[in-house]
Amino acid sequence: MTSLAPPPAAQAFEPVIGLEIHAQLLTATKIFCGCSTQFGAPPNTHVCPVCLGLPGALPVLNGEAVTFAAKVGHALGCTVHPTSIFARKNYFYPDLPKGYQISQYERPLATDGGVTYEEGGTTRRIGIIRVHLEEDAGKSLHEGFPDSDTRTYLDFNRSGVPLIEIVTHPDLRSAAEAGAFFSRLRAILVAIGVNDGNMEEGSLRCDANVSVRAAGAQGFGVKAEIKNLNSFRHVHRAIEYEIERQVSLLRKGTRIVAETRLWDVGAGRTTSMRSKEEAHDYRYFPEPDLPPLELDPARIEEIRRTLPELPDARRQRFISQYALPEYDAALLTQSSALADYFEATAAAATNAKAASNWIMGDLTRKMNELGVEIGQARVAMPPDALGGLIRLVDSGRISSPIAKEVFEKMYGSGRAAADVVEGEGLAQIDDHAAVEAAVWEVLAAHPGPAAQYRAGRTQTFGFLVGQVMKATRGKAKPTLVNDLMRRALESPEGTR
Repeated sequence: MTSLAPPPAAQAFEPVIGLEIHAQLLTATKIFCGCSTQFGAPPNTHVCPVCLGLPGALPVLNGEAVTFAAKVGHALGCTVHPTSIFARKNYFYPDLPKGYQISQYERPLATDGGVTYEEGGTTRRIGIIRVHLEEDAGKSLHEGFPDSDTRTYLDFNRSGVPLIEIVTHPDLRSAAEAGAFFSRLRAILVAIGVNDGNMEEGSLRCDANVSVRAAGAQGFGVKAEIKNLNSFRHVHRAIEYEIERQVSLLRKGTRIVAETRLWDVGAGRTTSMRSKEEAHDYRYFPEPDLPPLELDPARIEEIRRTLPELPDARRQRFISQYALPEYDAALLTQSSALADYFEATAAAATNAKAASNWIMGDLTRKMNELGVEIGQARVAMPPDALGGLIRLVDSGRISSPIAKEVFEKMYGSGRAAADVVEGEGLAQIDDHAAVEAAVWEVLAAHPGPAAQYRAGRTQTFGFLVGQVMKATRGKAKPTLVNDLMRRALESPEGTR
């Protein structure tokens, strides 16, 4: 940490990044009391003597929170320990009602794991140091009140909500990689059903430890901790800024200070919050009101067996089982609900690639247009209904343009594709005579483009075909239109 002479301007530096992720667990009640964890209730309505830290109130551990935390440990390849211990983490902050936070320290629930995945043809493994249980603090409200310029208000509804903290090794080497890993971790937590992934509501947030060192060096630089990043974009931008800030200081020969920093979204920079050198010792000691957490090895194994297929494994299966491109598979496995919808649609359609195209195309567009999630879209357009539409296209009964019209009429109506097609006369026209008549009508109406084609300007062919499709409201069989149009254009001019 001593000041050194400025390094050569051309010297390369390497960032070293580790993440600490805090994830709220999807339990109905808090970790040590029976108060609701529901988000959005009026301030200080989901509180009791336990989560307010009143004298004499004793904590009782929520068993479901333990199960969820153990699931996370297994999903991240950790060893889930039969015995772990709760501790008091002592510090003062206005929204911490007891003056300490019940957490785990020396003996956490799960340790020594890692997440392995393929990225750009390279296998990456990000090590996990620990997964431990703790309670959340309350929330300080700094705006929204007439006297917010002079007062801070406190809402303790969040106090005591069960959290897990996931601490990685400093294995990440770029802001982009850190953001991508955070996204992968979110997908895992949502897939196993322990977290809703809602970063806007604060149920998933991230602290980033960032340092830089000379490229090729083995030691670590002085790190800064960036607190409370609640989006992938913020993680990426904050770390990117912090790397540039530290490299700039090193090039000037300026000493880097170990500190906690905050990300200023509006200014696009990190700002100092407090110096690590001046930070108080948390004075951890075992929580006297809670005995050691004992888990029977049989229960630990039972929890492991309840794990669903994890996102990366499912993505690889989609590539091999359904012959999907990696891009499709990655998008379709962003959530379990979306992946489930795809598999049900592919089974109903008997055409996986077409199912993927419809889901990533028209269905996603419709969801964005209406502002709905896949669960709501599944009700409005069940997988078997979309599969039925795909089968009509594949059988040649309707064309792709007509299928889009049918999709719009089906969505939210409960009508089957075949019923829409039959009821509204949208079946594809494959009658040779009818299509041929439409072709000659178009040629008669557009003699100029027809003459240009015959003179060698073949690009007018698409225009003429388009006019036939327009005249038949998109119902003419495209292959038949192309064949008959080409024959007509290549026949002696003006003859059938």
